Amino acid sequence: MNVAVYARISTADQNASMQEDELRACCKRRALTVVGGIRTRLAGRRLPSRLTAAPSRRPPRKFDTIMVWKIDRFGRSLRHLVNALADLEAVGVAFISLRDSLDFTTPSGKLQFHVLAAAAEFERSLISERVRAGMRAGTKRGKRSGRPRTPVDPEKIRDLRSAELRGAIVAKALDIPRTVCQRAVAKRGYLVG
Repeated sequence: MNVAVYARISTADQNASMQEDELRACCKRRALTVVGGIRTRLAGRRLPSRLTAAPSRRPPRKFDTIMVWKIDRFGRSLRHLVNALADLEAVGVAFISLRDSLDFTTPSGKLQFHVLAAAAEFERSLISERVRAGMRAGTKRGKRSGRPRTPVDPEKIRDLRSAELRGAIVAKALDIPRTVCQRAVAKRGYLVG
C-alpha cells in the first residue's frame, strides 16, 4: 500500500522531523511504501490542495493512504476533520492516525469514522440551533440581524442616472456597492444599467 505521510507544525520555531521519523518508522514496521511526505505550517489552517487533489488523479493514484502523527495535526475542528476525511473516502483514500490508533483501512476504523461523522453532525445541529435561538431573542429585543444597511440617497442616484451614467459608475461615484445601488434604483422605479 502506498502511503503519504503528513506532518504539520503550529509555529515556525517547531520542527516536524519528530513526527516524520515516527511516521516513517511505523510505515517500515507495517511494510507500507512511503511515496511522499507533506509538511506544512499552521499559517492558513487549511489542508494543502495537493493533499486533497493528488488522490483524485487517476490513473495511477499516487497514494492509497494518508498517515498523520496525531489527528489534531490533520483537522482543526471536528467538522473540518470529518469533511476532509469524507473527501478522502470519496476518492478511495484511507486515513491512519498513528498516536490516536485510528486506522480507517480496517472495519473497526470505518466504524470510528462514522461515529466521528455523527458527532460532527450533532455539533453542527447544536450550533445552528443556538444561532437561531440567539437571532429570535435579538428580534424580540428589537435588534436587527445581518449586515448593517448601507445608507443610500435615492435623489443622488436619480440625478446621476439622469446624466445617463451606468449603474456601476453611479455606485462608484457614491462609494456604495453596485448591488445596493441597483436595489435602490429598482425600488424607486429608475432604470437599472
